[in-house]
Parts: sequence; C-alpha cells; structure tokens
Amino acid sequence: MTKKTALWIMIAFYLFAGLNHFINPGFYRPIIPPYMGTWADGINNLAGFLEIFFALLLILKFTRPIGSYFIILMLVAFIPSHVYFIMKGEFQLGPFTITPLLAWIRLLVIHPLLILWAHWVRDA
Repeated sequence: MTKKTALWIMIAFYLFAGLNHFINPGFYRPIIPPYMGTWADGINNLAGFLEIFFALLLILKFTRPIGSYFIILMLVAFIPSHVYFIMKGEFQLGPFTITPLLAWIRLLVIHPLLILWAHWVRDA
C-alpha cells in the first residue's frame, strides 16, 4: 500500500469516526470514564469535531504534518479511555463485547499502530 492510499484511508477513517460521534453518540458514552461525569456529552462532541477537523487538515499537503501531529496528540489523549476499558472488565460496546484481553490489545497494539500510521502519512 502506498503512502497516498494509506493517507486517503486515514482521512476517510477519521471523517467517518468523527461523524459517528454525532450520528451515534450512545456508542461512545460507555467508553468515557465516569470521572468525566457531566462532561461526557461535551467530550464526545469535541472528539467528533476534532476527528473531522484533523482529517480535513490531512487533505492539503501544507496542513498535513500539523493534522498528523494533532491526530497523534488526540490518540495520546484517548489513552485514559483505553485504560478505563481494561479496568471496566467485560462490557458491551454496541454490538461488540469488549473483554479485558481485547482492551489490552487495543491499548498496546492497535493504538500504537494508529499513532505510527499518522506519523507515517505526514509527508505523503
């Protein structure tokens, strides 16, 4: 897969994910740690907006590096929710059952791969 293809897949991925925060907010509420309390809806909306905005930054070559680094920072900011996945134990996330093993895989494998992907396409 070329960097350009990986870039366009990433743009589509974050556009879809960002829009989904607004279309299906109930999907994201269970993964927002309870200590964020009454801010859960605002956090969900902010995450959706930022995913869309950062995806749009990836489109233009001169804004791509900043979009890439913002995606990396956003992914780092999402780490507390992944730790919460692990602490929560087994739970339903929409049609998916999230087990502690799956949560660990997401935190230690998938999340770093997403960060590397964002870093890799920054100069595509």
